[in-house]
Amino acid sequence: MDSDKQLRQQLAKALDWHEAHADLAAAVADFPVEQRGDVPDKLPHSAWQLLEHIRIALWDVVEFCQNARHKSPPWPEGYWPKKPAPPSEEAWDRSVEAIHENIETMRKLITDPKHDLLAPIPGGSGQTLLREALLIADHNAYHLGQLVLVRRALGKWKG
Repeated sequence: MDSDKQLRQQLAKALDWHEAHADLAAAVADFPVEQRGDVPDKLPHSAWQLLEHIRIALWDVVEFCQNARHKSPPWPEGYWPKKPAPPSEEAWDRSVEAIHENIETMRKLITDPKHDLLAPIPGGSGQTLLREALLIADHNAYHLGQLVLVRRALGKWKG
């Protein structure tokens, strides 16, 4: 197998792997509905806020990679939900599903050899598909760790 294909496969795995830490599925599995909006003492965010932040930031990066005219939300207010609790159980489920869908979209972009991993993204300021894939992997891992921490603080983590 050639190096380019191997690199693309490793990047695709890194978007949501669970080899070194909990993945999204583990972090949200059986999260008690009544505690999704709780902000544990001395922590800054609820599980909902972290989940939505992951979704919004991921959506923004994926759109940026596909659309030179994409406009990012204002920072920071456009990347965090205003309320700590989800408006409904369905909103939580939609957020989880949207994260999975955007990861799959990014996975398709980076595994397609028609997309140069090192070419500047149109409409950007020098960012590349490689950089954005690494950004997603890093950002998601960081905030999933926070989500697990929230679960631990609420006494709802068995990992």
